[in-house]
Amino acid sequence: MKNYQKILIALISSVLLTIAWPVWGFPIFIFFAFVPLLWIEHRISQGEKGKLFWIAFLTFFVWNVATTWWVWNATPAAIAAWILNSLFMTIVFWMFHITKKRLYNNNWGNFFIIPYWMAFELLTYHWVAKWPWLNLGNAFSTCHQWVQWYEYTGLSGGTLWILLSNILIANTLISHLEQKKRLRNSFLASSLAVVILPIALSLFIYHHYEEKGEDTEVIVVQQNCDPWNEQFDSEFYRETLKRNIDLADSLITPNTRFIVSSESAIQEGIWWDDTESSWSLQELNTFIEKHPQTSYVIGATTHDWVPKGMEDDFPARQIGNTDHYFYTRNSAILIDTTGYQHRNKSQLTPGVEAVPAWNFLKKSSVTIGIARGTLKTDPTSHNLNFGGHKVAAAICYESAFSEYVSTFVKKGADLIFVMTNDGWWGDTPGYKQHFEFSKLRAIENRRCVARSANTGRSGFFNQRGDVLQPTAYWEPAVIRETLKANTEITFYAKHGDYLSKIAVGASILLFIGLIIKIILDSIKKK
Repeated sequence: MKNYQKILIALISSVLLTIAWPVWGFPIFIFFAFVPLLWIEHRISQGEKGKLFWIAFLTFFVWNVATTWWVWNATPAAIAAWILNSLFMTIVFWMFHITKKRLYNNNWGNFFIIPYWMAFELLTYHWVAKWPWLNLGNAFSTCHQWVQWYEYTGLSGGTLWILLSNILIANTLISHLEQKKRLRNSFLASSLAVVILPIALSLFIYHHYEEKGEDTEVIVVQQNCDPWNEQFDSEFYRETLKRNIDLADSLITPNTRFIVSSESAIQEGIWWDDTESSWSLQELNTFIEKHPQTSYVIGATTHDWVPKGMEDDFPARQIGNTDHYFYTRNSAILIDTTGYQHRNKSQLTPGVEAVPAWNFLKKSSVTIGIARGTLKTDPTSHNLNFGGHKVAAAICYESAFSEYVSTFVKKGADLIFVMTNDGWWGDTPGYKQHFEFSKLRAIENRRCVARSANTGRSGFFNQRGDVLQPTAYWEPAVIRETLKANTEITFYAKHGDYLSKIAVGASILLFIGLIIKIILDSIKKK
């Protein structure tokens, strides 16, 4: 087989991965999307010539660009994101190939990709270039009825399912082409069982699950503003907040416990040492005084002074040439009759809210003008409290982090609020994909989710991941729903990404085995 033929076959994997991804809505293709690439890897591992590293890189690069091209709307750093993420995926695939070729160069060696890939996905949550958007388990967000067992495994269970299915189908194909009928039949039967049985189990759970918890009335406001492209002045932020309050006031009842608004809904910029001078907070306080049964949960940019001796902290920003430094934070604020509670975003968007801790980048901007440098984060998650409820306020990008969202639930959150500004994506698949991911957070934690987006799409999600009252994009909207506030902790929320952590251990053992094999082979040659 010629090299260009290998490339064309491998690119079929790019196409299948792309159309399986939200929001195309064809997740069935994810079960065999890796098969063409695995077949090419098999041919090369058996001695055919071919530059597997670059074939794999091209495959993953096409998939990355085709599914996340909209990141360009926020920052030119999108190019780096596409290249780096594709490179990381390629390195993982290359490590699998080398390990297989050295340790077990046959169909059974294909299973080595599972621990390597799952370990890589765990890293996407924790290293500097945090980008879990393309973690494989996200593919089922458009078909959440198939993965109700995420309450036991989390997103990593979906990744394991996808990889195992692809390997078994690839092994079926390879055995057929090599005329190994008995092995082919075994792999075929296993493939069908691995694909069908989890879906059947999930559908059973879906149709028999009963929501739990206390009825809690929640209002979601979509004020419809795009702070990335609006003029920052007092008229803009006053008009935006007034629209927000008017929308909430139009639907509030004596039973309303929470009003949820979006990330960046307060555009004024709040200093915590001078809240009394904030026009926005005073307006919200006036509203709450009229409705003391309610709390208002809203997003804001906040500032506070850097403590003496902490001036070298990377997120610290200097005021001109003075010796005064301050932090900027992306915050969720809960306002009730007793005052203010807040938490700050911890999982920052790479290139938009966070840049590497390199001195030459400290005062630079790699965004289109709002976030400069890196924001100050909270070291750990904590809930906001009102009326006997603990709520998780996940700010924008944080809702893509499975285990992180579950830490709020582990600490007692009975509802999840997703507060996001999706305006910078424009009318692209970006905001639609982000919306779909909330289904998976609802299932993993068996928590109802209230989602407020600046420009849409907003909505509610029940504990099975079903969408309730989704709003239209780029239209002011306000919706109200009675949600169940569940206090039971799911297996996944309690134990976190245990499957991925097991995969890390297995990857380390495989790597050690690879090194030992290389050393032994080297000794034999001497």
